[in-house]
Amino acid sequence: MSLNIDEINARLGNDPQALVEWALSLDKRPICTTNFRPFEAVILHMVTQVRPDVPIVWMDSGYNTPATYAFADEVSQKLGLNRIIYLPLRSRAHREAVEGPTPALDDPRHEAFTREVKLEPFERALRETNPGVWFTALRASDTATRAQMQPVSINQDGLIKVAPVLHWSSKDMHDYLVQHDLPNNFDYFDPTKGEETRECGLHLQH
Repeated sequence: MSLNIDEINARLGNDPQALVEWALSLDKRPICTTNFRPFEAVILHMVTQVRPDVPIVWMDSGYNTPATYAFADEVSQKLGLNRIIYLPLRSRAHREAVEGPTPALDDPRHEAFTREVKLEPFERALRETNPGVWFTALRASDTATRAQMQPVSINQDGLIKVAPVLHWSSKDMHDYLVQHDLPNNFDYFDPTKGEETRECGLHLQH
């Protein structure tokens, strides 16, 4: 299939629902990744309202806050998500017993930590689910790197990467949650990023 990415972005890039419907109309296996951070219920609702059985892939690092775990279960139950959880090959308890607490961002071990708890589980998820379309809740306001992205792209894996809410503001996201009576979670922390505006590496590599 040959896609005119520029034309698709020009036509659908500012219409998240239409973009979701277009991507799900392709003859390709979809997945939607989530980390259950703030406003994640938006993308989960958008995608599953069109196709309820889309695999929802969660790379659970083992380092989420209690509130994030509670939110993950709440929104999964509310939307009836087809949730698939990918865990690191070692538990948090095992890793910390051997290597100690999470390494700081300037610690040379931080790159290996990120690979273990996020990148390797994601690459395993890609191998096992073998998707052709990948939905993500990336937003341009998240980081400088994401501000340069397009709503639809084809990444180095050959995946059609779809970020329907790329151009939405936090107000847009909030209004959607209110309109559809969806829960939210602000007690979220990603140890692979450390800082809100820092990339963890997943979207740089994939």
